[in-house]
Amino acid sequence: MFARPRLVVALFAVPAVVLAAGIVSWVIDWRLGVDSAVYRSGAVALLTGEPLYDKMFLSAEPPWARLPFTYPPTGALLFVPLALFPTQVSWGILGALSVLGLATVVRVAIQNVPTRPAWLRPARTTIVVTVLALGLEPVWRTLFLGQINLILMALVVVDVLVLGRSRHFGGVLIGVAAAVKLTPLVFVPHLWFTGRRMDAVRAVVTFALLQLLIFAIIPHDVRKFLTVTDPERTGPTFWAGNQGLNGLVQRLSDLSPHSNVISIVIGVVLAVPAFILALRFHRAGQPLPALLVTAFFGLLFSPVSWSHHWVWVVPLLVYLLSRLPDRLPHGWARVKALSGVGSVVLVFASCVLLIMRTSDPNRPAGEKPELEWTPPEVVLGSAYLLVPLVAGVLVLVRARRG
Repeated sequence: MFARPRLVVALFAVPAVVLAAGIVSWVIDWRLGVDSAVYRSGAVALLTGEPLYDKMFLSAEPPWARLPFTYPPTGALLFVPLALFPTQVSWGILGALSVLGLATVVRVAIQNVPTRPAWLRPARTTIVVTVLALGLEPVWRTLFLGQINLILMALVVVDVLVLGRSRHFGGVLIGVAAAVKLTPLVFVPHLWFTGRRMDAVRAVVTFALLQLLIFAIIPHDVRKFLTVTDPERTGPTFWAGNQGLNGLVQRLSDLSPHSNVISIVIGVVLAVPAFILALRFHRAGQPLPALLVTAFFGLLFSPVSWSHHWVWVVPLLVYLLSRLPDRLPHGWARVKALSGVGSVVLVFASCVLLIMRTSDPNRPAGEKPELEWTPPEVVLGSAYLLVPLVAGVLVLVRARRG
C-alpha cells in the first residue's frame, strides 16, 4: 500500500500513541472514553445475562460513564471483544482502530476521485490528510469519546467503493455496520438504485441474520429495544450538538410536539434532490461524490445526528482537494480556488457548536439557550447541517446552468 517504509511507520504512529494513551489511562485511572465504556459494558451485560435496556445504566459502567445503552442488541454482540480488556484499554483499542479506519477512508477516497492534481499523491496524501483530520471536531470528538463513527464510515466506504468490484461480498459490511448503529441502513437504497441490487439484498440479509442470532440469545432485550421509541434516551435532541433536521426544527419551533413529523416531511422532500444528485454522480462515473450525497442526506434525515457523527467531512475534503488545479493561481483567483476547502475546514475545525453551547458561563444549569437564539446564532448553531444543504443547492444550480 505504501512504497516507503517511513510512510508505513508514520501511518501506524498515531494509532500506537492512542493505544499507549489508553494503557496509561488505565494505570493512572484517567477518565477517557465515555461512550466506549458504554459499549464495553453492553458487551459485559450480554455475557453476564444483565438486561441491556431495563435500567438507565449498566452495572459494568464506571461511575463517570453512567449512561444508558442506546444501541441495537446486535451492537452489544459485536462489542464483545472489548469486554476482554479494562475500560480505558478498550478505549485505546477502539481509538487505534478508528485512526486506521480514518486512514483507510482517506486512501480509498483518493483512489476513487475522477481526477486529481499531480501533487495529490496517494501515499503521502493519506498520511497528511489523516493527521490533519484529527483537528476536525467530529474526528477528535469521536476519538475522545470512544465513539464508533470512524469505523462504521470505513466499513461503508470499503463496501461501496472497494467491494463493489466483488461478486460475493458487496453489501456485507453495510449490513454489519447497520447492526451496530441503524443509520447505515440508508446505504441499502444507495446500493439498490446504483445498480448493485444483489449487494443491497446481501446487506439486508446480513443485517437480518444478525438480528435473528441476537434474538435467539437475548429475546427479552430485542423486544425491549423495539419498544424504546424515545429519541431523548440519547440526550436532549434540541441541543446544538444535534445537527440533524430534527434538532433544527425543535430549536426553531420551541420544542413543538410536531417537530418529528415536520422534520420527516422535510427529509422526504430533500430525498428527491439527494436521489437525483447521487444518481447523476454515479452515472457520470463519480462514485465518491455519489456516496457523499447519500451519507450527508442520512445525517440530515436521522433523528439524532450529533456533531461527532459528521466524520463524513473527511472524504468530502479529499474530494474537494482533488478538484484543485495542479498549480494554484495567485491573488484573488487562489482565494476563490481554495474557498470550498477553506470553508469546510473552517466550519468543522472551529468548534463553533461547542462555543454556542457554552458561550455564557453564568447561565444557570438546566436552561435551554438554543431556544433563545437570534437569527445569526441559529445560522452559526446550524453550521454543520448547512454545509450539505448549501453544497447541494450550488451543485443543482450549476447543473441547471450547464
